[in-house]
Amino acid sequence: MTEPVPVAVEWAEPGDAAAVADHIARVVAAPGHKRIAFTGGSTPIKVLALLKDRPLDWASVTIALTDDRRVPDDHAASNFGKIHGALGSSGAAFERLEEGADVAPFDLVWLGMGEDGHVASLFPEMTAHVRPGPTVIATTPIPLPPEAPFDRLTLNAKALKATKEIILVVTGTSKKALIERAINGDDRYPVTDFLRGYGPPVTIYWSE
Repeated sequence: MTEPVPVAVEWAEPGDAAAVADHIARVVAAPGHKRIAFTGGSTPIKVLALLKDRPLDWASVTIALTDDRRVPDDHAASNFGKIHGALGSSGAAFERLEEGADVAPFDLVWLGMGEDGHVASLFPEMTAHVRPGPTVIATTPIPLPPEAPFDRLTLNAKALKATKEIILVVTGTSKKALIERAINGDDRYPVTDFLRGYGPPVTIYWSE
């Protein structure tokens, strides 16, 4: 059995979308089949736009989502709909979130973070169906955010940590300050679980 390794955290320089695109491209270009978990939101779409003209072998990649809202694919709030719309014709395979499904390890997990320190759909306060092992769970944030008042499906912490590496992509000075508090031991935030203790290495991409 592999011994747990203390988390190694590194701040990327530069930390902009172009640097994130370069990181994704390196993973896609690596030999063999790769598994990548994408965060939701608008940032992945901006990064993928920077990659669309590069000769990358997306057919060697399985794309999963770290989390999604429980809405139809064609709903404006669907992370799956956005990512599939950007890469659906690329040859990549897509893995849907299914509650209770076991999750195979990843080569890269891409996380975003909310102003409250939530990652994927793991919130400071939420209802959640707790399951053992790396799997998909159902969560509902408390309170429901008005901009996205939906129940969620998300990879649990064990699934998110079952990866060779994590990138955490954030913008704004308030989020940078929160991450610094988390690194220093403030455990009020779900992101702290990924920045301290044991787990895969984390590269933080931050921009103003």
